[in-house]
Amino acid sequence: MLVLLPPSETKTPGGDGAPLSLASLWAPSLLPQREAVVDALVALSADEDAAARVLKLSAKRRHEIGDNAALRSAPTMPAVDRYTGVLFDALDAGSLDEQARGWLAEHVVIHSAPLGPVAALDGIPAYRLAAGTSIPGLPALRRVWADAVGAALADAGASFVLDLRSEAYVALGPAPDEVASAYVRVVTAGEDGAVRALNHFNKHAKGELVRALATSGARISSADDFTGWADANGFTVRASGEGELLLAV
Repeated sequence: MLVLLPPSETKTPGGDGAPLSLASLWAPSLLPQREAVVDALVALSADEDAAARVLKLSAKRRHEIGDNAALRSAPTMPAVDRYTGVLFDALDAGSLDEQARGWLAEHVVIHSAPLGPVAALDGIPAYRLAAGTSIPGLPALRRVWADAVGAALADAGASFVLDLRSEAYVALGPAPDEVASAYVRVVTAGEDGAVRALNHFNKHAKGELVRALATSGARISSADDFTGWADANGFTVRASGEGELLLAV
């Protein structure tokens, strides 16, 4: 199984890993796209006012332009530790033991905007770029990434892809038709029985889910395997339409 996660806008600064090695990241076939986006971000950072405008940065966030300028030279840390926010706080990867972190390394990919999908323990620097940002000199990120990421997912050899990404990141690389996959929506049922999608708790539930998968060392090769694991581990999951699963909280 391969689990696809979205990134987070907020990130842990610093790091003590070697500078970014684009060729060493998950799915080396994505190297041309990574080179193009990183080069464009670094170039944009040379004009602070333009960068602030393109990235929609407030005065308090202008330091993130420096993060982009230093993409190739800044220290790195594992991607799953770099990202913060609701999902990654619930996952709390830093508190996992070596075996559980090894599960993350083997099964979890986080879809970043500048680097594409990276493995959970791939070393990445701090950066600022969202899925919907248009960088001068580049096509829309969807056009940069979608076909190449779809091909990389097909080549990954996973028997089943569990897609926990937000829709903005799905657009940067939909799971290919030739791979068995399921997109997960987090929902709650109201007193009237109506099912409603969630926002904040959506992210928290996904983080808890991935933590439970890692700590249990889950071995899953199909949607049926996943729903069976979920039932056995206290999660309520049911199918809803073609290729979609509802995670109820």
